[in-house]
Amino acid sequence: MIAEPTLLSRSVQKENSVVDVSSCASVHHVSSERNENRQKTVRGKRKARECSENAKRKHSKSSNGSLGRAENEQLKNGDVEAVTLFEVVSMGRNAMQAVVDDWIDAYTGDRDSALLDLISFFIQCSGCKGMVTAEMFQSKKGTDVMSKMVEDLDEDTGLQYKKFLAFPWILTVTWPLDMDSGEYPLIMSGLYWKRFRSHFCEFVSVLVAQCQNCVIFDGYLLNTLISLLTELSDSRVRAFRHTCTLAAVKLLSALVNVALNLSVSVDNSQRLYEVELAKMASKRASPRLDRIQRKISEIQDRKCEIENMMDAVFKGVFLKRYRDVIPEIRAICMEELTVWMKLYSSVFLNDSYLKYVGWMMHDKQPDVRLKCVLGLQALYQDQSSSKMDLFTIRFKERMISMTLDKDHEVAIQAMRLLMVISQSCEDFLSPDDHKNVFQFVYCSHRPLATTAGEFLYNRLLSNHELSKPRDGASDQERHRELVLARVRALIHFQTENELHQHVLYLVDSLWDSAGALLKDWTGLTSLLLPHTSCQEQALSIAEEAFVIELILASVRQAAEGPPLSGRGAGKKYSEDAEKLTSLLKIPQYFQTDTCDHENSLCAQALLAELEAAVDRHTHAGLLEAAARSYQSLCAQDLPWHSLARPSFDRFIKHWTDTLETRLGESLSDGCFTANEDSTLEILSTLKKLNAFNIAQDLSKWSLYELGTRLLDVEIKHGGLPMEVTVEALRFMCNCVLWKLNTFGEGVTSRESALQQRSQLRAFCEKCYRCLSHAEQLVREQAFICLSDVLIAHNYQLQMWDSSAGTPVLYTPDPKLQKALLSFVVEHVFTSPEQDTHSSKVSESECGDGRLEDLHRRRNLLAAYCKLIVHSVLEMSMAAEVFKQYVKYYNDFGDIIKETLNRTRQMDKMESARTLVQCLQQLYLRLKQEQDRGNTCSSRVQTYSSIKELARRFSLTFGWDQIKSRESLAMIHRDSIEFIFKGFVQQSEKHSPPYISYLTILSEFSSKLLKPDKKTIYSYLQKFAGELVINNREESWMPLIYYRTSLMGTAEGEDAISFISSDTNKQPSLSNRSRSPSVKQVNSEGDQRFLSPSSEPKGNELLKSSEDSKVQQAPLSREQLTSSLVSDKVLRSSDEVDVDTVDIDG
Repeated sequence: MIAEPTLLSRSVQKENSVVDVSSCASVHHVSSERNENRQKTVRGKRKARECSENAKRKHSKSSNGSLGRAENEQLKNGDVEAVTLFEVVSMGRNAMQAVVDDWIDAYTGDRDSALLDLISFFIQCSGCKGMVTAEMFQSKKGTDVMSKMVEDLDEDTGLQYKKFLAFPWILTVTWPLDMDSGEYPLIMSGLYWKRFRSHFCEFVSVLVAQCQNCVIFDGYLLNTLISLLTELSDSRVRAFRHTCTLAAVKLLSALVNVALNLSVSVDNSQRLYEVELAKMASKRASPRLDRIQRKISEIQDRKCEIENMMDAVFKGVFLKRYRDVIPEIRAICMEELTVWMKLYSSVFLNDSYLKYVGWMMHDKQPDVRLKCVLGLQALYQDQSSSKMDLFTIRFKERMISMTLDKDHEVAIQAMRLLMVISQSCEDFLSPDDHKNVFQFVYCSHRPLATTAGEFLYNRLLSNHELSKPRDGASDQERHRELVLARVRALIHFQTENELHQHVLYLVDSLWDSAGALLKDWTGLTSLLLPHTSCQEQALSIAEEAFVIELILASVRQAAEGPPLSGRGAGKKYSEDAEKLTSLLKIPQYFQTDTCDHENSLCAQALLAELEAAVDRHTHAGLLEAAARSYQSLCAQDLPWHSLARPSFDRFIKHWTDTLETRLGESLSDGCFTANEDSTLEILSTLKKLNAFNIAQDLSKWSLYELGTRLLDVEIKHGGLPMEVTVEALRFMCNCVLWKLNTFGEGVTSRESALQQRSQLRAFCEKCYRCLSHAEQLVREQAFICLSDVLIAHNYQLQMWDSSAGTPVLYTPDPKLQKALLSFVVEHVFTSPEQDTHSSKVSESECGDGRLEDLHRRRNLLAAYCKLIVHSVLEMSMAAEVFKQYVKYYNDFGDIIKETLNRTRQMDKMESARTLVQCLQQLYLRLKQEQDRGNTCSSRVQTYSSIKELARRFSLTFGWDQIKSRESLAMIHRDSIEFIFKGFVQQSEKHSPPYISYLTILSEFSSKLLKPDKKTIYSYLQKFAGELVINNREESWMPLIYYRTSLMGTAEGEDAISFISSDTNKQPSLSNRSRSPSVKQVNSEGDQRFLSPSSEPKGNELLKSSEDSKVQQAPLSREQLTSSLVSDKVLRSSDEVDVDTVDIDG
């Protein structure tokens, strides 16, 4: 993740100077050549540290650094390549020790350079792909230094940075914004990174251990390192905080070991001093005593210094991070704290530190609670309970209650903790506490039950008082007495708990710990035989019954082995909807050939679990998976059909009855009066019935009528919750779809056809009313339901078999068609105007909400386009959609283009008329706004955007001009008639009002064949006349431009500017033209001019046509009005960026 830096020269200025360092976090990143072949002689100084989270083995040029002198000599000879500290951590302990020794040598020679290498190592292990700037702090008078220590965002560069003091350095770490959301070594998955964590912790320990006799007490190394870890562990970035907290607590653990070694040295020196002091005065050497005393003082000073360092780490890191928001960090702190208490109890094992463990036993995360419990187990096992009396009393209730923890592992370890405490302090638990804890032998989770059974066995059955032999008894009698005592202890336990029927569970819990007793069937059987030694040893009737049950249960346990019913160690997935959804999909792939007794039992168990799952959950994905599984199991050709179908029918009927009952209670006087609980039950029942109605036909339960009652109330009076209304629409839609699907399977009568049409019309009317609902989700669901039903009805008509009788004929009325179009315009084309460039920028910056909204709008547009493609709506209603092709190209371009191609395949001529209608409507709207003086209105598209839309339409015709010749001819014919409508050649002195539309029309000229261009030109002459065509006045320039596009001359005298219909005060848009012959002319005033283009693409096509010598007969005027059967048109992907503005849909 960290980019590879380059070695730069180090320069230290007088005050607050910048040190350029080539560690993994160097001051600056500049380009440097890579030693790719790794055979060249390594020049310069030590190799730069790599900054890569995934530990790539790339190397830059080497230089002197933290490697040993011997390795430096080898590097100079090109024999051995050095490795970074980051790589050493990944390689293991042996290489780690060697490099630490070399680093110490480098530190002794140049401590600043070596220390910066170490600083870089910790930053690199955090996964940082940024850089570090090291600044020497030399000012002793800087009172505002700490106020400059910040962590903030640099808005100019888009980078985050943290500036802090690690004396004598002021370090600035810079990293990209995305680092906090990415992975870093400590949390990455895989065996490699798990080993990295252990090696990272080992490195810190080895570093301190190897330095404890030399540089650790120089007042420089550890002070800087502690400052670094303290500051980075307080960062807002999780990677820094997690990695440096782990390093800091491991550093403290290593310092604890150093302090222990110093304590041993003090004790040894103290004993040596006492021995020397005990000698006779004549043999006592005073200088030796002085040396020993100085040594003791020196070691004690070092020990005090180490303890001060430990205190600094504890206060600077632990006290801030043990309550961190990240549970992994809290768990690390608790784990290491208990280690410090165990290793260095003289300092850490007191109530001042124990309180943190007690507090964190209440943590919300089970991992943190588990670390606390495991640490306390180690402390109580270490015979240190005398120092923990106050803690034991204070947190006793919490430790007992943790046996009820929802996390099984925490509960098990809490039980073991109580067991350990009871062994060292027998009066810790009261008789009532023991009674409550021992009842866990009957719990359903077997590991917890066996742990409680072990506790029970150690407390009751291993008691030394039970094994006291009777004087003069033989070994056989002693064994019988011991068995009898233990059995009576179990009987007493059973009697107190009044759970005699659970002997099987008691035996299962004691099987691992008391197996010797339970398998001693000889001893147990001897208790049932007459014995004459002592009357007190005779069993009562109740005791004999218990012994017999105990023998039976132990024999069964030995024979069968598996856990009892309801008891297991596995996880329960019944509450996890996501995991349960995947499990419920498995029955869809069953292939059952027989249905014998064994398979029947399995099928019944499976159906019971399926029924329980759908009864408990309302998650859409889970219900869908369950419905598909039932569909597979209920198939007629499967042997399990006889078992699955009754189960399926049973809960469908139950849901139907429940819904009918709740509706009867909630719908009174035409109003919805259900309370919150009834509403939730109605909603969940609708979801379940809807999910299963998608997979199978549920028409026989008359569900449509139930949904009708709900929608009628909402339409007439309102008050129905939005979620219920949406589900009711889906519910009824599925019912109608199943009716359409099954209608016509047999011979249908006219009455049934009329009834079906009436139902279809009624549902469409309800959906039409819901299109104006106040809630957007209701409106969208009504639109989707209408689209699905109308398309399904159209498909039914196409596939209708005439032998089945009279089909259902239904045509949406005009008001419904208009409502559908209005809905699309209002709900789909609603985003702010975006051209090609701005759309790309916004897409990269948008969040999940923007993408979800776009996905929703795309689905709505696709549903409307299907209505047109399937001929449910007239093709002319696609004009409003086609208008948005350029404006919303990045969002809906693929859908609109596919719709355009599909409509062209259906009817080429009608599709072309729709394009003409689209362009003319946009043009007329623009002219109207300009006539009103709204020259800057954002509700309409500009002239240039309309021209660009025409060009895009032209591109969709592809390169096969023969297939599209009549469509294109019709476009030119209708447009010419539109422009010259009412124009009289002799009397008109002025140009027609729509003359500028010819420039838009010219975008289609390049697609015409050369003979057709001549025919179109002749048709143009019929309306305009020869004199008008040759008119060079400014108002007739669009006509000249159009004539040029038809004739293909591209003469310079014809390629002059003409007045555009855009009258905004903007620069000319002629630079958007693709023709090299276009000239830009700016007029005076507020007019904007657009230069004509001679369309070189048309010329190229003409040239290609001539070269291939394809003779095409010109179209006659009669042929201009003819139509052809639509052919498939090739698509073109040529697009350019254009300026568009918002248009009022």
